[in-house]
Amino acid sequence: MRIFDTVLDALKYPIWQAPTSSLAGPELAAAVSKAGGMGSMALTWTTAELSVEQILQVRSQTSNPFLVNFALAFPPLALDHALDAGAPIISFSWGDPEPYLKRVRSAGAMFGIQVTTREGAKRAIDQGAGFLICQGVEAGGHVQSTTSLYESLPRIIESANGVPVIASGGIADGAAIAKVLRMGAKGAILGTRFLATKESRAHDEYKRMLVESTGDTALTVCFDGDWPYSAHRVLRNSTLDSWESFGCPAHGSRPGEGDEVVVTANGEPILRYDSAAPRKDHQGNIESMCLYSGTGSGAIKDVPGAAELLERLWQECLISE
Repeated sequence: MRIFDTVLDALKYPIWQAPTSSLAGPELAAAVSKAGGMGSMALTWTTAELSVEQILQVRSQTSNPFLVNFALAFPPLALDHALDAGAPIISFSWGDPEPYLKRVRSAGAMFGIQVTTREGAKRAIDQGAGFLICQGVEAGGHVQSTTSLYESLPRIIESANGVPVIASGGIADGAAIAKVLRMGAKGAILGTRFLATKESRAHDEYKRMLVESTGDTALTVCFDGDWPYSAHRVLRNSTLDSWESFGCPAHGSRPGEGDEVVVTANGEPILRYDSAAPRKDHQGNIESMCLYSGTGSGAIKDVPGAAELLERLWQECLISE
């Protein structure tokens, strides 16, 4: 048995919560893991000291597995501190983790890599990845893939040579979970669906918009912020509609560019076209911000607790099998 198979066997549900930027904090990660799913946090933009605090917070609430993610489009400044704090599982996306793998191994942590092609899967396996995350273009947030999940998943599973593959992108209900499990995935990652939970740090108005969404999303480069040229999937809103109506102009010519649309709890302004998503502590024109959402958002009808959601999703999955 592969080492990571023991982690999968320890999960009550083959349901993973995606590390959705600053919106998935230790409250959500702990709630998901404690209830039997795979909780997660994104530490790419988290300070080293805060990453330690958040990992210890999760570990104080559950002994179940959880993961932390680093998007390697940015230096993983908190990686060493996260490993020293006992992060059990690391996932990497948006870059080559090779320079960091010796450190991960020396800490005794397991790691997985997000892939989108056969070649990427083979490279990740050669690097010793314990699991692969197959992302489809249906995903919300920053989208590494250019291909539909249901087109790429069979290829990745075939190339994985028995290494567990976790499916990601547009999955928001039990029927979609059942579909990827039937295709051979060992689990399903849900991001947008977990944003609309009580433990999520997403702004209440953002959660309301997800609940009211019909699944009308756009893959765009509109909200580039500090991550230029990176495609991302979002709910359609006034900023996106205005930008498109002007012909998708470049920097310096965008309508409303430089507008301060929201203020953080620390009094820091967030400008129109910034990549920051709405958090609970933001005040201002929430609707105009970057509203990350996968294509499955039309399935979101309420804002339950994470544990309740996990049980419901699994029951929906069983009915759909």
